[in-house]
Formats: sequence, structure tokens, C-alpha cells
Amino acid sequence: MSEALKELGDQIAAAQSGAVTGVEVKLGELMLTTTREQVLRLLTYLRDDQNCHFKQLVDITAVDLPDEAERFVIVYNLLSLRHNQRIRVKLTTDEETPVPSASGLFNAANWFEREVWDLYGVFFSDHPDLRRILTDYGFEGHPLRKDFPLTGYVEVRYDEAQKRVVYEPVKLTQEFRTFDFMSPWEGMLQQPLPGDEKATKDKA
Repeated sequence: MSEALKELGDQIAAAQSGAVTGVEVKLGELMLTTTREQVLRLLTYLRDDQNCHFKQLVDITAVDLPDEAERFVIVYNLLSLRHNQRIRVKLTTDEETPVPSASGLFNAANWFEREVWDLYGVFFSDHPDLRRILTDYGFEGHPLRKDFPLTGYVEVRYDEAQKRVVYEPVKLTQEFRTFDFMSPWEGMLQQPLPGDEKATKDKA
């Protein structure tokens, strides 16, 4: 199986000279690496070529590697029902450089790209309706970035006095606690628990 996938990858790379920068078979799936400039050309070929026929876009997602110069890896997962095969296409980008939208090739790309924009902040150029899809319209930041704070920037609550939803800066309800393990409430692990005497009798 892996040999057949490697052969398919080599055929795609030869047919799409310059669009494929890497071919790899990993975890039983074919993975191709491309660039922002060539991704639409490659996706079009994968969709229309009879040896490929990857007509179903299963997902678009991203990986955040904040230590890299181009910190985001954009991942396209495609499926060929005719050949019963899957393929993964990857490219990298940074916080400022947009990726061409694939919504003109696959209708499903519309909401997938909105999700990546919402959660990672990757901009897709020529997208017909690039706006948040999972977080609220007033949400600040992109929550799946590695540098996004765990508590977020704002919290949402319903204000009974104003009779509306309000946004407020996050306030931690308590500071870090220093545990007193000698107190009767926090030191239970140092005390014998009911039933421990049975284990002692069994050993005896």
C-alpha cells in the first residue's frame, strides 16, 4: 500500500513540477507539501486528474508552531471516493501573509477557512465571507494560538441591572493557593483512611 501511495505521490510531483515541494507517506497516508502560491494549482489538479479524483474536501485545519518563522501549517485533507484514497496537503504561512482561498474549488472550504481564521487568525484572500464562525463577534484574539492566554482576554456574562450581555476584562476569582497539608481538611493523605487496617491484617 505504501509503495502505491509513494508512486502516486511521485506521479503528482512530476505532473505538478514546482507545485510539490515534498512527498511523504506517513501513517498510511500520502502527504504532499506545497507553497501558498501553488496551492490552488495543486488542489485543482488533485480534484480533476483521473488518477487522483480527490473531489471531497474533508477538512482544512492548522497547526501553530510559534518558534518557526512561518508559524502556521495549513493542512488540507482530501478524499477520493472513486479510488478509496486519502491525501493530505500542507503549506506554511505566517501571521501576516494570506493564503489563497480554496472556496472557489470546494464549497466546503468556505466554513473550514472561516474556522481556521477564527481560531488561528490565518487570513484567506478572496474568501467570499471571512468572519468568525465559532466565537462571538466581539471576541478578542484567536484561541487556538499557543500564545493565547488560558483565561482569555474578556469574559461574557448577563448583567441583570443592564438587562443585556456585557463584556468585561477577565478577573481571576482567587489567587494561587498555598496548601497546608497538616490541616485536618488538606492533610487527609497523611492520615490512615478507614479500611486501611484490612491491608495490614492481610499482610500479617
